[in-house]
Amino acid sequence: MPNPPRLRAAALSATAVLLSSVLAGCGDGSTDEDVSAQKLSWKECPAPSEAEGGGGAPSPLPGGEQWQCATMRAPLDWGNPQGDTIGIALIRAKASGDLSRRIGSLVFNFGGPGGSGVTTLPAFGSDYTKLRTRYDLVSFDPRGVGRSAPVRCENDQQLDTYFQQDATPDDAAERAKLIDNTRKFNAACEKNSKKMLPHVRTTDAARDMDLMRQVLGDDKLHYFGISYGTELGGVYAHLFPKNVGRAIFDGVVDPTQDVEQGSLGQAKGFQLALDNFARDCTSKVRDCPVGDTAQDVKDRIAKLLKGLDHKPLPGIFPRQLTQTAATNGIAQSLYSKDFWEYLTEGLEQAYDGDGRILMLLSDSMNGRNENGQYSNTTAANVAINCADDTPRYTADYVRGKLPEFRAASPVFGDFLAWSMVSCTDWAVPGAAEHPDVSAAGSAPILVVGNTGDPATPYEGARKMVDALGKGVGVELTYKGQGHGAYDSKNPCVQSAVDGYLLDGKVPAAGTVCS
Repeated sequence: MPNPPRLRAAALSATAVLLSSVLAGCGDGSTDEDVSAQKLSWKECPAPSEAEGGGGAPSPLPGGEQWQCATMRAPLDWGNPQGDTIGIALIRAKASGDLSRRIGSLVFNFGGPGGSGVTTLPAFGSDYTKLRTRYDLVSFDPRGVGRSAPVRCENDQQLDTYFQQDATPDDAAERAKLIDNTRKFNAACEKNSKKMLPHVRTTDAARDMDLMRQVLGDDKLHYFGISYGTELGGVYAHLFPKNVGRAIFDGVVDPTQDVEQGSLGQAKGFQLALDNFARDCTSKVRDCPVGDTAQDVKDRIAKLLKGLDHKPLPGIFPRQLTQTAATNGIAQSLYSKDFWEYLTEGLEQAYDGDGRILMLLSDSMNGRNENGQYSNTTAANVAINCADDTPRYTADYVRGKLPEFRAASPVFGDFLAWSMVSCTDWAVPGAAEHPDVSAAGSAPILVVGNTGDPATPYEGARKMVDALGKGVGVELTYKGQGHGAYDSKNPCVQSAVDGYLLDGKVPAAGTVCS
């Protein structure tokens, strides 16, 4: 996007679908009741709301059972728990095995921030069949997301225009336009969601999760966090260390970095993933259709992007494939090695003058469906990041950092450097430079780092282990590609994760899977 959010989203399910209900608002009322004593009313799930991305209701589970949905009431302001409440949308698949061996609920957060767990869990449900034998699988739309009092900013037509803009300005006029449109977007968020913006911090979502634990009837929170979900899990462990059960962090956010450090780390991570894609393509027996050597692949991509800055290609009518959309689409395709074939096909198509595939990939990253409707992923991503993070960067500051970002990545450097202006003139101050995840007294947390991860670079796993504190974080390394490790279906990774979640067996620290 013109001032893209940090690419922390675990956006795989939306891409897989793309390429192959009544909203719960804020101010639902106030209550003097103890919200931890509420009883959830589980019903068959409706079709996803527009804010969740639209589409059909989730398909039945393998045994024919239906997914169940409910709404949990939570305080709008955890500083005033007797005040207004909001609805937190939940989804579950009840445990399939012997109920006498049921452990409890396993709560998932798939990342973002801004991703809908209510739509993502069914999309990946088959990957967790074994875990379902002893757990109810549960996920949710965090506050500000999907059906949980969604943050609203610009409308679909405005977003189409917004995403067509130049995210990597080359001169004063383009820089001024970028900053102006950032301010317009942020002003729309304040106008349409003023009441929610102060209450979408990760600490608020963590408190919602502890309420969820209680309402679900669990003594401990058993948790599977992916991407931003690892940050949320770390914040939860810091706030409620004694309530942590068996927890997995996969695709790990570095909790020690500020916004600038995180953006620079992602520039390096996405460049590494692009390097790996190029080497993979040119090492195959057949000819690589997008370059003769790995360097040739990258040179041709750079040439394509430079050309698009001046002359976009036809995309999905009436929109064009701009430099920004193409960069966004390439980044999206690097989230999973399974998507590299789409990148190859998209580049082939673009070199022939057709930008449709790269635009589909970009649309997926931005939360746009084929009907031209946007989920609120981008709005929620910006709102949560800006509420969490104190830094506010100026255009002049970013310009001074461009050489460092370009050295990290010729393809993604400018794109991620300019993403740092997303919170310029945001209505709510940020909470901290980076989250506190120290969790003395917590049960062991299995922290899984992937050496080829573009969005959450591998080094973040060790930083998370150290920040959690002695005796808490247990690091496991996966020598693979893509964002996260468990869904790669690597037998070693899945055996270690399943062994902990199902049997309580913590793998040896430093275990390596390849």
